[in-house]
Amino acid sequence: MYAIRKSDLNSFPCKSQDVCRLEDGNTNTYLINSREIEKILCIIEPKYNASLATLRSNNIDKECICVIAGFVACVTSCAPTVMRLHSPGIQSILESSAIVLDKQGLLPTAPDSKSLTELLEEGMIDFKVDPKYPQAHAINSIIERVSILGNSKWEILHNSIPDSPFFTSDYPIAIETTDRRRVMNLALQNNMIVPLAPDIAVRIFPDTSLSGAAPDFSFPKFTYRRQTPSHSKVVEINRLIVRCAEDMVFYRDKYDWIDKFVAKNRHYRIETVTKRVPDAGGFFIFSQHQIVSYRG
Repeated sequence: MYAIRKSDLNSFPCKSQDVCRLEDGNTNTYLINSREIEKILCIIEPKYNASLATLRSNNIDKECICVIAGFVACVTSCAPTVMRLHSPGIQSILESSAIVLDKQGLLPTAPDSKSLTELLEEGMIDFKVDPKYPQAHAINSIIERVSILGNSKWEILHNSIPDSPFFTSDYPIAIETTDRRRVMNLALQNNMIVPLAPDIAVRIFPDTSLSGAAPDFSFPKFTYRRQTPSHSKVVEINRLIVRCAEDMVFYRDKYDWIDKFVAKNRHYRIETVTKRVPDAGGFFIFSQHQIVSYRG
């Protein structure tokens, strides 16, 4: 396959093992079993290709649903992008808690008699979140996430445009912003388009009403429909994939238009936009994943 970096537009041929792994990336010492995620991956990875064949043949069964939902759950739990996205919410909670404690007089002042609130506002101090900590929380909820995704509505997108195959990326989840504003699990807040192969992708509409329910891997609420997107829709999906990529975009066929297309859409990425609203002596914290203009 080929890769192109959004950061410098350098493109090159590569193999997946060259660019799609981090040493000990799945190891998390906040968990009792630091390699807990491997229990899921050892089920998903060997059955991935067979599940793609099942999607193409329109004979979707429970194993196919579980494998694809498990793949999406793993990506939205462990990818470096996810660790970056989940850290601002925790940081906002820490800052808000500190401000509340400060207002209650439970924290000492600094040597220059400034309060913690003043120091935070002036940027003199801040909180740093170990990105492995939110990753641990996400891994702990992965079973529930598989169940929610597998019991949601899917669209199976078959790409029949020969010269515009689906891209993928180092974060192969393209989000479509929705109005689900009070969803605790930010990974399920938006609809997702997940490229699975150059010719096939799935759009998942997470049923967040299932949050907190007992996992059900018979997937009784799963529904789907098949779509063959037009050329303009394929372009729109690829645009989202590029904009949601952390840095690396991957593609199978080297067409002349790809470099210009990536260049036009490279100054975007997913960010966690957090707002803090005063509420009854404390704060209501609202966080949402959005695609924003970004120049890094």
